[in-house]
Amino acid sequence: MGLLDFVKNVGPDLFTSDEEAAEKIKEHIEANNPGVENLEVAYEDGSATLKGQAESFVAVEKAILLAGNIKGVENVNDELEVTSPAPEAAVEEKVEYYVIQKGDTLSLIAKRYYGDAMAYPRIFEANREVIQDPDKIFPGQKIRIPVSG
Repeated sequence: MGLLDFVKNVGPDLFTSDEEAAEKIKEHIEANNPGVENLEVAYEDGSATLKGQAESFVAVEKAILLAGNIKGVENVNDELEVTSPAPEAAVEEKVEYYVIQKGDTLSLIAKRYYGDAMAYPRIFEANREVIQDPDKIFPGQKIRIPVSG
């Protein structure tokens, strides 16, 4: 499963029909404001397509994760354009993508990646738009794990 592939039957249940899916996905991304402007969303047969301008590659990643972690979405097509990233953003943070497993907590994931369960805020901060509460993650949810910096 790559960044653009997701578990279709997990996540918040935001839409009840394919006809309303695109608008609900767009509202969800915009409500969490990952740094994307002029967002357009299309949805068909479990696939969401995102178009617009993103302030950075991190904003693109977060928009993809926000869309993909919605129940009913199994893959996300990224057509977002990164617009003039700041010079310090030229060196992007290295991340891995992790799919939450049953029994996981952010502390357990931090222990696995960093050797320190108390480093969980680093994971939470990297996923603040995707994870609203560090105690409310769910199996099948995909998140970013910063592995450098």
